[in-house]
Amino acid sequence: MVLPDILEPNLKVVFCGTAVGDKSGQVGAYYAGPRNSFWSTLAQVGLTPRRLDPQEFRILPRYGIGLTDLAKGLHGSDRRVRTSDFDTRPFRLKIEKFNPKAAAFNGKRTARGFLGHDMQYGLQAETIGKSAIFVLPSTSGAARGYWDQSHWNALSDFLQNAST
Repeated sequence: MVLPDILEPNLKVVFCGTAVGDKSGQVGAYYAGPRNSFWSTLAQVGLTPRRLDPQEFRILPRYGIGLTDLAKGLHGSDRRVRTSDFDTRPFRLKIEKFNPKAAAFNGKRTARGFLGHDMQYGLQAETIGKSAIFVLPSTSGAARGYWDQSHWNALSDFLQNAST
């Protein structure tokens, strides 16, 4: 199942994943895997007022949040999605069009597929138009060994400071 982009003007941040996971594809909702901590993390770092359910993904623009993937039309684990499946040009054009304060990659693999090089977690020196780029530890349960919420906190702080 292809999930729609959640993009519109005046967003604070657009989160970009690799591709829709199997569970997300089955239920038709972003980050629906039982071990994925995306929704709880948004609430913990203050980007949403409560933990939203995956099926509520369409209300994210109320909180200034958008969603998309680099490999639109595919689903499955990151291991099954090839970098050659990434469609980076449309992503860049979407970010330039909607101009959020930040584009945030949910995982280094996705960021590497877009940026074309290795990087550290956190705010990057590069931008997409006027949008800052953040690389965050993946919320996928399969990536739990790399988890560090401090980078998500830094994104939240950046967005709050950019809003003032």
